[in-house]
Amino acid sequence: MVEKVLPYADDGIWLDVGFGNGSLLFTAQEYGFTPVGIDLRQGNVDRLKAVGIEAHCVDISKLQMDRLCRVVSMADVLEHMPFPGIGLEAAKRLTASGGILLISMPNIESIVWTAMDATGANPYWGELEHYHNFGRARLYGLLREYGFEPIRYGISERYRACMQVIARNAD
Repeated sequence: MVEKVLPYADDGIWLDVGFGNGSLLFTAQEYGFTPVGIDLRQGNVDRLKAVGIEAHCVDISKLQMDRLCRVVSMADVLEHMPFPGIGLEAAKRLTASGGILLISMPNIESIVWTAMDATGANPYWGELEHYHNFGRARLYGLLREYGFEPIRYGISERYRACMQVIARNAD
């Protein structure tokens, strides 16, 4: 995922929202970024701090930083937000002009999604923590509404029927 961002940003603060096990931040740090993580699970925050990485247990809408981020990543996060616009508004506020937003999530418009639906084997319909299912068109519209311009579309290698989108802060 970091290598997909490198053509657009190669230094600065990388804020990972919902960082989980921290692997994306560890990789971003190896490439020269300054890693910062936020997660709603205090145990994850404590483990990241224990290895020397700045981490906060806070919702992105409440995060205050004294420096703007060059990259904000939301890997499989936006679909978990009841009001995704609030998350995108916060990402916009935290991202420098021309900064990068990396988003990954299931893609309801993909052929794989359609095939899983046809066989009754689509695991995403059972994800109780997913408030939304996005397709590329809907996600692009939402990104533009909140001041980001999509600049790269890709297929996620992490999960089936998922997309990765890179967008630029349009300010």
